[in-house]
Amino acid sequence: MSFEELHQKLSPTIKRIAYRLNGHYRCFNHDDLYQEATIHLWSNFLKGKLSDKTDSYILQGCYFHLKNYIRKVNERFNIVSIDAALSTNEGATVEDVLGQYWACSDCRQDLHNKFLVESIRGNGFNPREKRLLTYFSQGLTTRDIGKRMGVSHVSVVKLMQKIRIKAKKHLDKI
Repeated sequence: MSFEELHQKLSPTIKRIAYRLNGHYRCFNHDDLYQEATIHLWSNFLKGKLSDKTDSYILQGCYFHLKNYIRKVNERFNIVSIDAALSTNEGATVEDVLGQYWACSDCRQDLHNKFLVESIRGNGFNPREKRLLTYFSQGLTTRDIGKRMGVSHVSVVKLMQKIRIKAKKHLDKI
């Protein structure tokens, strides 16, 4: 069996595994995990490790590889903190670290909110939900959004409920 045939057969399941393992990490998403699993699969195929293995065994190997990959990446990933930068540089002010514009607390809160929104939007929302959020951020009513998306306003309300649930799960992890 060629790699293309093997990949085509296992690809849907690998995508589901990658999507389920994506715990809304800041440094990668489910597409990155899928690519990592495909590279792992390709590497093992070239080494001849997959010739006598069952599909279940191969998929389990991809799953464990992704779990280890996530663990390693999370160990190396650091979150930058303004407080940490201030504590390491004695005598430094917020203006020194962020610049004059971002030194006021309202501006920092605004910046934090923007990063938070982008983080939530980039992790776990499908294209339809992202489009709805864009319309909602433009101040459109549920009926206007429904017309633009070609659905009823009730569907828009239900979709917003799903978005709230996903966002709450993401906020609970922070």
